[in-house]
Amino acid sequence: MTLKIFSVLILAYLIGSVPVGWIIVKIFTGKDVREIGSGRVGGTNVMRAAGFLAGLFTSGMDIGKGILAGIISVALMPDSMWLKFIAVTLAVIGQIFSIFLIEKREDGKLHLRGGAGGSTTLGGAIALWPGSLIILLPLVAVVYVVVGYASVTTISIAFFSLILFGYRAIAGMGPWEYALYGALSLIIVIHTLAPNLERLKAGTERVVGLRAYFLKKKKPASE
Repeated sequence: MTLKIFSVLILAYLIGSVPVGWIIVKIFTGKDVREIGSGRVGGTNVMRAAGFLAGLFTSGMDIGKGILAGIISVALMPDSMWLKFIAVTLAVIGQIFSIFLIEKREDGKLHLRGGAGGSTTLGGAIALWPGSLIILLPLVAVVYVVVGYASVTTISIAFFSLILFGYRAIAGMGPWEYALYGALSLIIVIHTLAPNLERLKAGTERVVGLRAYFLKKKKPASE
């Protein structure tokens, strides 16, 4: 049993660590996505580096990481909700701190790079309860289009997951372990996006969605 648990945890982290966005940008443009925009390897920055379809594909694959981590957990230990919850959380951690994107800082310390973890958080939620997809995806899409900040959108995925799983636990429709997943993923992505939140406070965060569209439309009129 110990070997099974260890195998699930290692595999979940390694699956999350696969730098899909880095690979896609490298193949199609020859560039290192870490040197572009935010420097992250998630769908939003890949979109900046290699176009809409590349970003969309990256997001889809990153969602798949969370789902796959849950599937492997169920396959090896079907009765352990705790292991499933930890496995999908580790996939999120792997997406943000990828062992395959290890670097040495100027101070000599090792540093793990990755994405912001939003897509993999969504994938983890789907793995825990497939109905999450039809509830979370529309909510997150509205945040992206209307609020207009990729960082807020990423945080909203974890926030809505916490609300959804918390409600299901209170109503007796799901385990509290899954609500804990929402809480932990929220803490993780907020920590990861701390620089973005500082820019948001300063009013310098990059806008997306409808806000970006209307700002672009306004520019010619003001010039």
